[in-house]
Amino acid sequence: MKEQTKSFQFQKLVRRPKKRLGRGHGSGKVKTSGRGTKGQKARGTIPQAFEGGQLQLIKRLPLLRGKDRNKSRSGKAFPIPVDTLNRIPAGTTVTLETLVKYHMIDTAVKKVKILGGKTLTVKLTVSIPCSKSARVAIEKAGGSISSHE
Repeated sequence: MKEQTKSFQFQKLVRRPKKRLGRGHGSGKVKTSGRGTKGQKARGTIPQAFEGGQLQLIKRLPLLRGKDRNKSRSGKAFPIPVDTLNRIPAGTTVTLETLVKYHMIDTAVKKVKILGGKTLTVKLTVSIPCSKSARVAIEKAGGSISSHE
């Protein structure tokens, strides 16, 4: 006899319906529905942070005390003393990108303010916010400030 070769067929890639538990004898999962008998795990859901009756981590940590403890700190500008700008070459325009390039701030910093009180020796064009005393120091060094207060 000749052997007949059966052509290979892939199984249908169909998602099986979820097994309904505790819905009659025909379902195959009756009574305890695959949870075993009795106990905490058989009865209901356990909270994710539950530590077996031990005091939870969130309750062991200290509370934040004091005024404005929940106020966000993202609104405050990162202070930069005017004398740190002496590291930047003369004739450069000072922006956030320039400060990142010369490792004065991190890339995560979004707001910056230049503060005075010290001396500047390099002529720069500043296009970020600065204080009145910093403005005086920049102009005294021969630099200029563009559009920011």
